[in-house]
Amino acid sequence: MTLTRYSPFADLESFPNGLRAFQDTMNRLFTEPNGRPWVPPVDIQETEDALIVKADIPDVDMKDIDVRFENGTLTIRGERKFEAQKNEGGWHRVERSYGTFERAFSVPETVNAEAVKADYKNGTLAIVLPKKEVAKPRQIKVQVAG
Repeated sequence: MTLTRYSPFADLESFPNGLRAFQDTMNRLFTEPNGRPWVPPVDIQETEDALIVKADIPDVDMKDIDVRFENGTLTIRGERKFEAQKNEGGWHRVERSYGTFERAFSVPETVNAEAVKADYKNGTLAIVLPKKEVAKPRQIKVQVAG
């Protein structure tokens, strides 16, 4: 009789980085506050002239926010730090998530990468991605003969 060693994660090993992705997920599960990573909510709006991305990231210092636009991808990274003050007594409840976050969005080629602007006010990060002139809608008047 031949003994075969059982490997419950053998299927994951066949995928590129499969086992690594599983390990990363498990590590985050046990290291992130409340057992879940913090992902700030985002709204994306399209107007005639631009795409507007708004992210709610309260209690994050501007120095801890990194916004990048590279190769058609908008990436927002940052960190909300938990600063427990020792002289204020014990905590009864901690429900808000803390730690690092990252959001990445594919952006269409119609965005003018040279004119992207970001503003951070009252806990909301607003990123304006203007459209190239070619992508803006134009109205053409049609002449009726006769």
